[in-house]
Amino acid sequence: MIVVYTSPGCASCRKVKQWLKDRNLPYVEKNIFKVLLNDEEIKHLLMRSENGTDDIISKRSKVIQENHIDIDSMTTDELIAFIKKNPSVLKRPIILNEKSFQVGYDSEEISVFVPQELRRIAASSCNGQCANFDGCGRVRACEGEEDSQDTQN
Repeated sequence: MIVVYTSPGCASCRKVKQWLKDRNLPYVEKNIFKVLLNDEEIKHLLMRSENGTDDIISKRSKVIQENHIDIDSMTTDELIAFIKKNPSVLKRPIILNEKSFQVGYDSEEISVFVPQELRRIAASSCNGQCANFDGCGRVRACEGEEDSQDTQN
């Protein structure tokens, strides 16, 4: 299941939700200002991010800047308590499922959330007879060329 952590007024959050809806991909939205994140959720987000706090916390946030907070000097428990009290420090959207983790909307990288089986079916079913081939078929053909070049390198 795809989980999207959002906030009201977040343009990137709206883009992610629309992208998922356009592809009929089910997701759970968690508005970080309406749903209090629990300790385990915050730990999970920290563990999934490749660069820890740098990936999910905006060090330019008003709370951090005005109070001269040093995130890097906090213990894990202090950090979790801080995030629970100040959810606005989290970058948004945060998108994750069992295999993938992404912060922000990236139109190229978000495709990892389409199940591999669906990507395979879509790629194999679009050919010259497809009414949409001029659009999506050519894009898939180019992507296939890039993939084969990546495996050769």
